[in-house]
Amino acid sequence: MAHRDIVSREKRSEMMRKVRQRATPAERAVAAIVSRLGYRYRLNHRGLPGSPDLSNQTRGWAIFVNGCFWHGHKNCLKTKSDSGPRVPRRNRRFWAKKIADNRRRDARKCRQLRGLGLHVLIVWECQLRRQDQLERRLERALA
Repeated sequence: MAHRDIVSREKRSEMMRKVRQRATPAERAVAAIVSRLGYRYRLNHRGLPGSPDLSNQTRGWAIFVNGCFWHGHKNCLKTKSDSGPRVPRRNRRFWAKKIADNRRRDARKCRQLRGLGLHVLIVWECQLRRQDQLERRLERALA
């Protein structure tokens, strides 16, 4: 049985256009922590595979700030998922494929960056709830 959306097609399209891809609040928060730690970085370096959210080729690192829903974070407190990523009930097949494709692309881009000799860090959106822990993790990883 096909499920009907609770909002019009135009309204859904408007809502989806508002989903940001760059300069999200999570990315800005991670950038602020990295700056506070004294590291310089480049935002969305298009010359690197996957255009990492923050990168420093001289120091040899790249950071992706992933939204828990869009990148299929498993065992996430924010999306309240158990063993796998959270998939909406409506249009389940579409969302399961989209999230799986995102995860495969993420893994491929991380492999490519590691192949270039970069240390890759993934910061999940839900980790920003404990900024003190995240700051310690970034300090250790970027040193």
